[in-house]
Amino acid sequence: MKVKELMTLNVAAVGQTASLKQVAELMVERGISGVPVVNADGRVLGVVSEADIILKAASRPESAGVLGRIFAPKFVDERHLAAATAGEAMTAPAVTIEAEQSVAEAARLMVERQVNRLPVLAGGKLVGIVSRADIVRAFTRSDGEIWEELRNDIIPTKLWISPDELDITVTSGQVKVAGEVTTRTEAELIEAFSWRVPGVVSVDCSELRWKADDQALRSAGTHKHPGPALGRER
Repeated sequence: MKVKELMTLNVAAVGQTASLKQVAELMVERGISGVPVVNADGRVLGVVSEADIILKAASRPESAGVLGRIFAPKFVDERHLAAATAGEAMTAPAVTIEAEQSVAEAARLMVERQVNRLPVLAGGKLVGIVSRADIVRAFTRSDGEIWEELRNDIIPTKLWISPDELDITVTSGQVKVAGEVTTRTEAELIEAFSWRVPGVVSVDCSELRWKADDQALRSAGTHKHPGPALGRER
């Protein structure tokens, strides 16, 4: 499943010069927690999130001047103390994803970079946005939808393996694959790619067999014909 199939198309975005009040009003109006900041060409420069606005609110000094800075929260940097526009308050560069990438890649990126949403790009320009809520919604897919993606997309078009050689069942998101493939590598790829399908909660390939253990053959060939030692002293 690709990001473009899940993303929100009607994206709320602002320019660099938008005031933080305008950004906050837009978030409340649209019921969203973050807004991409774009330039005149539609390219994403950064993202203003609820956290950025909260930091700005927390950074307001008790009084002007030096004393105000002394009483400001210690965790807030100078940028948020002075920020008045989206361009000044945004987190940049933005963490983005391409529309053609998989939902699994989007989920992994959110976890690794600790973000709640990803602006979606096509041709370098903003075309949508995908959030953690969208990823969660993908896990409500039916067993039939999961089976369809595995049987008619992942296995034949991504792995170039005939699905007719396999018995695929999906029950409450639990995938079981049985049958026979040509190599051990193919069997391992089927398991790995199955895990990446949104809605899959477990994968069982214990009954998937292979005709040739290509990994063992490669290992045996390596030991039989070792390459030249590199960096050896003469």
